[in-house]
Amino acid sequence: MDFFDKTGKMAIGSRLRMLTDRITTDAAGIYRLYGVDIKPKWFPVLYVLSEGGTKTVTGIAREIGQTHPSVSNLVKEMTACKLVREVADKTDKRRTAITLAPQGKKICDMLTMVCDDVAAAVEEIAAATRHDLWKAIGEWEEQLSQKSLFERVKEVRRERECRDVRIIPYEPCHRSAFRALNEQWITQHWQLEAHDIECLDQPQESIIDKGGDIFVALYKDKPVGVCALCKMDDPAYDYELAKLAVSPDAQGKGIGYLLCKAVVDKARSLGAKKLFLESNTLLKPAIHTYKKLGFRELAEYHPAYARGDIQMELFLDRTDNL
Repeated sequence: MDFFDKTGKMAIGSRLRMLTDRITTDAAGIYRLYGVDIKPKWFPVLYVLSEGGTKTVTGIAREIGQTHPSVSNLVKEMTACKLVREVADKTDKRRTAITLAPQGKKICDMLTMVCDDVAAAVEEIAAATRHDLWKAIGEWEEQLSQKSLFERVKEVRRERECRDVRIIPYEPCHRSAFRALNEQWITQHWQLEAHDIECLDQPQESIIDKGGDIFVALYKDKPVGVCALCKMDDPAYDYELAKLAVSPDAQGKGIGYLLCKAVVDKARSLGAKKLFLESNTLLKPAIHTYKKLGFRELAEYHPAYARGDIQMELFLDRTDNL
């Protein structure tokens, strides 16, 4: 069985590189066949310069879709071979532009026949195949411009890992995990405050017995995250979303969002109209999660914690939160 039959589409990069190497090798042979002394990688630069005038390295890079450093290196090689030369930019004397040297113009004239013959050969291959490779490449480029393969793999990985995540109600056996997870993120930047210690030492008495709730995230049956719904004695807010914590080893799996959503859903089921939370803008992933759920920053606030520098609210009876 062929290697690519075994690996499937996951080896698309390797297969494309092999195809590129094969075509590049053929291209070098074609140039020798026609007595054109250039490297295949120089062709894009020669082609855009053959249209006449001068172009900056930045302009060439933008036109052929390569990076500025890559084109700069190509120009250096081509300058050494006397195919191109630098001239003063007519629009900005401080910059230099690139134009064809006499030898480069001669090469471009020779390339006209080469290009015609190569185009005919490519059309012959295309006519013998069932799929339009050129069109397919364009479609792939369009898809990857919208979302890279890297980002797509991250999403697939997160979805797979989320299948091993369970959100369950707090039980006494989770007491040590509740404290350890919260203590970890708090002491990373700040110090535990009196109210922290009360909640972390006695979560049952200070949160649940007062009308609140706590949710625990299990990843492969191990507690890796927690979040609390605390009853508030406040005329404006029914509950507070608090003590969100996810183990550093389990971050990036969407666990924080799942925990917060469980808390919001619980508050809604209890008839709450508005939720409150206090946080710190250093905690960017948490702030992103809150905004994703519809929380909006308060214009004026009075932090209850020394570390607090942002307070947010969520209207549970409105449909325009998200």
